[in-house]
Amino acid sequence: MVLGMSLFTLNDAMGKWLVEIYPVPMILAVRSAASLLILAPLILRAGPVRVMRTDKPIAHLVRVVLMIAEVALFYLSVRVLPLADVMTIYMAAPLFVTALSVPLLGEKVGARRWCAIAVGFAGVLMVLRPTGDILGFGALAALGGSFTFALMLISTRSLRGTGGLTLLVFQTLGVGAAGAVAMPFYWTPPTWPHLGLLGVLGLVALAAHALVNRSLKISPAAVVVPYQYTSLVWALALGWIIWGDVPDLWIAAGAALIVASGLFVFHREQQLAAAPDLSSEAGAASQGRRSPDR
Repeated sequence: MVLGMSLFTLNDAMGKWLVEIYPVPMILAVRSAASLLILAPLILRAGPVRVMRTDKPIAHLVRVVLMIAEVALFYLSVRVLPLADVMTIYMAAPLFVTALSVPLLGEKVGARRWCAIAVGFAGVLMVLRPTGDILGFGALAALGGSFTFALMLISTRSLRGTGGLTLLVFQTLGVGAAGAVAMPFYWTPPTWPHLGLLGVLGLVALAAHALVNRSLKISPAAVVVPYQYTSLVWALALGWIIWGDVPDLWIAAGAALIVASGLFVFHREQQLAAAPDLSSEAGAASQGRRSPDR
């Protein structure tokens, strides 16, 4: 998980550097093409028809649209904001997921988790500082990307029975197609070294996905998921080494609140999953919902 998150952050840092030179559609198209080249042997081995077969085409379409929007918003935000700032705002995504699971999935969230969500969003406000100049296009794009990422995670829950390769293929094709459609209007001739780096983006992202998925297969989620927050450490390090960015105290304090609240929400959900309330366990299980906090 730690190595996977470090690769994700490295991928984001490379994307931030490249997006200062090349338009977002071009990055999406070339990155996706490189990913498809790596996925091609797996697709051929599993059978293209089998990989692409689905009984939930609308759900896949919604997920792909959300992913296209999220990736585009992320690259637009890192174009104008330090990488650590954007990653800090993205750390609020698990809080969005918990809050949105109530109206979208019919799940129940108790008082303790609502308090943690409120604390986390207070941390987001500390990072954004809406009364200052920082609340510009970049900050709004990062916040929109975090929210869209949360919606994408929720949409993935409705596809939990779909194979991992199918999900990867659909999202890679969707993001690549969106970039390819818009690319002619934003084409910038790349140098050969830069073209290679654009391709490496897709390879690094695939390796990161594989490592994270592997960690979840060999270890309980309660053990490895909290390590996702190490991506913030990598973002701070890379931002300082490459761009000389040093977060101020507001961003550091906001990041601490966001991470702490996210870890509490995750820990609380693990507690409820391990020891559900006996009086409501049957009802919650029959409805596929979490028991309320006690």
